[in-house]
Amino acid sequence: MYKIFIVEDDAKISSLLHSYMSKYGFEAREVADFNHVLEELQEYGADLVLLDINLPKYDGFYWCRQIRTHSHCPIIFISARDNEMDQVMALENGADDYITKPFHYEVVMAKIRSHLRRAFGAYASSQEEKKLESGELTLYPERYIVSYEGNGAELTVKESQLLEALMLKQGRAVSREKLLDLMWEDHHFIDDNTLNVYITRLRKKLKELGSEDLVETVRGVGYKLAVKREDLQ
Repeated sequence: MYKIFIVEDDAKISSLLHSYMSKYGFEAREVADFNHVLEELQEYGADLVLLDINLPKYDGFYWCRQIRTHSHCPIIFISARDNEMDQVMALENGADDYITKPFHYEVVMAKIRSHLRRAFGAYASSQEEKKLESGELTLYPERYIVSYEGNGAELTVKESQLLEALMLKQGRAVSREKLLDLMWEDHHFIDDNTLNVYITRLRKKLKELGSEDLVETVRGVGYKLAVKREDLQ
């Protein structure tokens, strides 16, 4: 049973979310102390986090960054703040999705199932760990780990999905529309800048591993993974 951790200071909304989790077969826990969100999450072992922005003492952006230093579980912001910059900040701080209040609980549940399916269900039936290679670049999509010339780094779920899509094409362009389809089921509700944010984050992590310009922009189309000629043989 998947565990959902609810970080919401509106007691009514938090309780209703908890009830819906139970109704649809999930285990859920509401945060008890807003000063120790990370400690409670680690103790609980959550598979997904529902996170508000306006919280006592520290805001949701702060806790999202803290969670990302210890966990790659999906994080979905639920907030009354519908400003585009807030959504961009949520993604830049490590979130996977953003839902604005007021919302339909069925939509929240659909997004939760989608993110859990993408995070944990994609390779559940495989007995052998999946590994993708392109020259010196290696991706382990089940563990969200990427390595380049012996240096390794952890990716978020979305970053891993993005890199996998590019690696599977082996140097051929992947359209923005295709990437949005792969990463978000309801991509028509995702701001166009969202993909840019993830491309920037992925490029930064690859650069820190020692690779330069591996993710190339194909103007008017999308992106591709740069590969050496010998890698295609």
